[in-house]
Amino acid sequence: MLDPFAFVRRRFRQWWQARLPLADTMTLTQRNVYILPTRAGWMLGATLLVLLVASINYQLNLGYLLTFLLAGSALVGMHLCHATLRGLTLSLAPPSPQFAGAAAAFGVVLTNERASVRYAIGLAVLDDTQAGRRSAGWVWTDVPAQGSSRVEVAFRPERRGLHRLPVLTAETRFPLGTFRVWTVWRPAAQVLIYPTPEAFPPPLPPGEPRAGAGGAGRPQSTGEFDGVRAYRRGDALKTVVWKKVAKADELVSRDAQQAQRHELWLDHAQAGIADKEQRLSRLAAWVLQADKLGVDFGLRLPGLELRPGSGEAHKRRCLEALALC
Repeated sequence: MLDPFAFVRRRFRQWWQARLPLADTMTLTQRNVYILPTRAGWMLGATLLVLLVASINYQLNLGYLLTFLLAGSALVGMHLCHATLRGLTLSLAPPSPQFAGAAAAFGVVLTNERASVRYAIGLAVLDDTQAGRRSAGWVWTDVPAQGSSRVEVAFRPERRGLHRLPVLTAETRFPLGTFRVWTVWRPAAQVLIYPTPEAFPPPLPPGEPRAGAGGAGRPQSTGEFDGVRAYRRGDALKTVVWKKVAKADELVSRDAQQAQRHELWLDHAQAGIADKEQRLSRLAAWVLQADKLGVDFGLRLPGLELRPGSGEAHKRRCLEALALC
């Protein structure tokens, strides 16, 4: 059964977050830092009230002294707690592309221009704290005087594509734990999420004859791209695919004649799966597999064709095209 109060709280939170400005750098001031007592703070307040009533009732001078001493300590702690966040600057480091379903981490730099250390500052994704996972997603740090500190915050995107970074929260309960001071930050940056690679993809498709190569037609698949073959004694060391040797402990060499006659194309229409997302996952796995083998490969998608190439930049272009397909 749906909890109506939870629904109202969620809708209010979404409305409130939508009103927050989008910024990759935020300086905390009195306007965006909030403070409330914690459970321990409420208990301390109730205890002070009982002590005050008992001191008035029994005319206990030492009771007055203890009550006002504890109350003064709590007020000083409230001031220090609020000052720990106030004046701090939060800056977002550019996030790197990630695969869907995996933990995507991005960096946040905390800059302190004050001449004293700021202790016990935590950052987390706001949705994780609302879901009750109090300690799972939090990262804590101290920011040195007139210095900076960097932390890594992670979230788990479930879908491919271009996503805005989640809403973040920063908080502290230093020094007494009786007050919670927090802020909410809505970054403007976006992160690119690649499709999840298929866990056990089939072998790479066979190479296609190059235009004007005069080959004998489409070759038969031998389990992997025909431009790579088993190592033969006498092959030059520069033809050995060292990436595959390091990964699978298997000596393979590039077949120069085959590579000149055929080229590897990863075709969306020939991935062999009806579901679009599964087809993109298979293509992503093939891109990673071809990159490990060190062979040139091209990518065909609806409305887009990337010519054969190799290297890290070509792999990233292919994965980006799959993410935005």
